[in-house]
Amino acid sequence: MTGTWRYGRWHEGPDPLAPPLGLREALDELGRDVMDGASPRSALEELLRRGTPGTTGLDELTRQLWQRRAKLQRENNLDGTLNEVRELLERALDAERRALFPDPSDDARFAEARLDALPSSTAGAVNELAEYPWRSEQAREDYQRIRDLLGEQLMQSRFEGMKDALGQVGKADVDAMAGMLEDLNELLAAHARGEDTSERFAEFMAKHGQYFPENPENTEELVDALAARSAAVQRMMNSMSAEQRAELADLSAQAFGDSRIGQGLSTMDGLLRTLRPGEDWDSAARMRGDNPLGLAEGAQAMQELGQLDALAEQLSQSYPGARLEDIDLEALAAQLGEEAAVSARRLAELERELHRGGLFERAEDGTLRLSPKALRRLGAVALRDVLGSLRAGRGERDTTRAGAAGEPTGSSRPWRFGDTESWDVARTVRNAVLRSAETGASGVRLDVRDVEVIETEKRERAAVALCVDTSWSMVAEGRWLPMKRTALALHQLITTRYRTDELALIGFGRHANTLELGELVALEGTWEQGTNLHHALLLAGRHFQRNPDANPVLLVVTDGEPTAHLEPDGAAEFSYPPDPRTLALTVSEVDSLARLGTSTSIFRLGEDPRLTEFVDLLARRANGRVVAPDLDGLGAAVVADYLRGRRT
Repeated sequence: MTGTWRYGRWHEGPDPLAPPLGLREALDELGRDVMDGASPRSALEELLRRGTPGTTGLDELTRQLWQRRAKLQRENNLDGTLNEVRELLERALDAERRALFPDPSDDARFAEARLDALPSSTAGAVNELAEYPWRSEQAREDYQRIRDLLGEQLMQSRFEGMKDALGQVGKADVDAMAGMLEDLNELLAAHARGEDTSERFAEFMAKHGQYFPENPENTEELVDALAARSAAVQRMMNSMSAEQRAELADLSAQAFGDSRIGQGLSTMDGLLRTLRPGEDWDSAARMRGDNPLGLAEGAQAMQELGQLDALAEQLSQSYPGARLEDIDLEALAAQLGEEAAVSARRLAELERELHRGGLFERAEDGTLRLSPKALRRLGAVALRDVLGSLRAGRGERDTTRAGAAGEPTGSSRPWRFGDTESWDVARTVRNAVLRSAETGASGVRLDVRDVEVIETEKRERAAVALCVDTSWSMVAEGRWLPMKRTALALHQLITTRYRTDELALIGFGRHANTLELGELVALEGTWEQGTNLHHALLLAGRHFQRNPDANPVLLVVTDGEPTAHLEPDGAAEFSYPPDPRTLALTVSEVDSLARLGTSTSIFRLGEDPRLTEFVDLLARRANGRVVAPDLDGLGAAVVADYLRGRRT
């Protein structure tokens, strides 16, 4: 069969060609931040702010928004309408004076005197000329253009679709707009009183719908649209000087030469402010550029600034209940382009998938923490890095010998005197058949030479105590994260490859505590004096006693000599320099563990002479050893030592 495939434009749904979200890489970054002391919640927020390869983070998107906002303010000013009115007024006055100059009559001189006596303010002069009998046709047209300009700018600043509705404005058009404002204010007043305005809204839209191309479905939607524009106009007025605001207020009376327009708009603004008090009516934005904007353009610029502010708040995710799904992707694309919207969408998907994938869970106190699944992933990465740095290869810790108590290896060998392993029956019979055929004997007779036994390997079981220093010096010297990655790697190795071993993670600062892996990973560094190795060794001894059939293995990671010990009443006694009693109790506990046959390794971080001397003493008494790795090699040193100890 043959067929044809037709490919069309993709319209909606997940983009089939979008790159993968990179959950593994994201989790690795989260894990690093969490182990460095950040909470899972703050680590996730930091990841979203920073972004991922190929995806712009929230911080960069916010920076671009503020850059665009600063550009709007830096390049524009709000003098456009006033400047244009001044230019039209000056042109009208010049034309009128040229028309009066040749006339020798007293009326002409009186008219010139009237023009010379006009108020210095633009608004006062325009209002004073409302009833002036113009002799120049050009002057009359320029003056009428002032009125039309004011009306157009005022209407366009409040009604988004008014620019298309306004053409050559005549008296009938002005009457229609005045009637629309009157009907609109009655509708808004009724809605403010809580009346049902469904029928009145339908009648209003049927009569005046040409002014509202956005086609609101009900009064609420109409109020939303109008309030946003009205608030933008108010913010624009707030951004002007007091003189500019006063001039515009006075000039509004001359809109289309009909005071009903300015009065109607003022009433509408008051009603909208009552209905939508949550809109931003009081802020201001300084516009200091050279590009003059008219009232309509200024209102649009203020709306754009408001949209930029709203997007910045959405991207900040700092308000209660914030979600990345709250980001207005359409508005973001309009401001910064489609790539910005794609990045925001992918960050929202990443956050959603991290939660959906079971990588986070809620603790009993309501806080967010990494799930066991996430910890296993982090452990796998840590172990992979550690094994990759072991130049001597993976290293196996199994001791292999034939023994009845071992586990089958999958192979067999000839029986030797004293062997108690199970017979490999299939191979034994096969050997007998082949030998009988070679000798020509009738039938098959079993001989001791035919017997093969199943080869087994003995796997020793270990109880491992990893004691890690959690004092403040580990944080201050940059050893906090390597310590946690070491614990992760060892935990992953034991729980996935040597599951019969028992691992205890013990952190010791002023006190010592046995920690679950998640607790250690999320542990934050705290300013606390004391390195209580004595308490940690006590807990390690209890771990060994709970596993009497296992070989005890002690691994200690520390960067300081003991400065605290545990008193019989459970209190931690701190002293620096170390008290002789602290040192004596610590050494005594090491001796106790040595009597259990404990394999001891101490990983010394730093070059402190007193620490070096003390850990050398402990190693000699415990018949153990001291390793002094650099920070990058700490994990490899601990894992290699564990494998080496179990191999021997």
